[in-house]
Amino acid sequence: MTGKFVTFEGTEGSGKTSIIAQIETYFKSKGYPVLSTREPGGIRISEKIRDILLDKNHTEMDPRTEALLFAASRRQHLVEKIAPALAQGMLVLCDRYVDSSLVYQGIARGLGVEEVFTINKFAIEDAMPDLTIFIDVTPDVGLARVFKNKNREVNRLDLEQRDFYKMIYDGYQRLMRAYPDRIVGIAGERPITDVATDAIRLIEKTLAEK
Repeated sequence: MTGKFVTFEGTEGSGKTSIIAQIETYFKSKGYPVLSTREPGGIRISEKIRDILLDKNHTEMDPRTEALLFAASRRQHLVEKIAPALAQGMLVLCDRYVDSSLVYQGIARGLGVEEVFTINKFAIEDAMPDLTIFIDVTPDVGLARVFKNKNREVNRLDLEQRDFYKMIYDGYQRLMRAYPDRIVGIAGERPITDVATDAIRLIEKTLAEK
């Protein structure tokens, strides 16, 4: 039995965490076995790598080191948590996955999309998402949300300049054009419930596919 793998992407402050929580609640209410997780992190080893990656004191981190750490975290997360859940027929909802690396390290850090994808292909083998939902929130709106939210800890990536986030946003647009059958954008500058409803409809369509 094979489940469905749905990932969520977006710039900082796009509301992915809140949206995923609503989607998880909906599908569980319908009787679906659902696993909600995140990257980097999701399991003990990957959470430790997350701490290293997002520590504000690690501003000297080399871009290639960053890319390798994300891929290492992803590998452990995949084999320990995501793959077993999919094998059990679960719907897996993951906050970020390989597309984040392609955009953040491949495009914004200038390492090259193909180069970063090569690293990640080694990490994930053929485990690509069935559907990727991009929550479309512009950098200005997203960052305003980040710094307005007093409960959200500001991490190392939040300290980048606005141009960095503009490259991130443009990078996601580029990926949507490159993979239109997998990555679908949803207008994210609306009430969370409306965004979640649109995402649910997309996931229901994916679940209906053989």
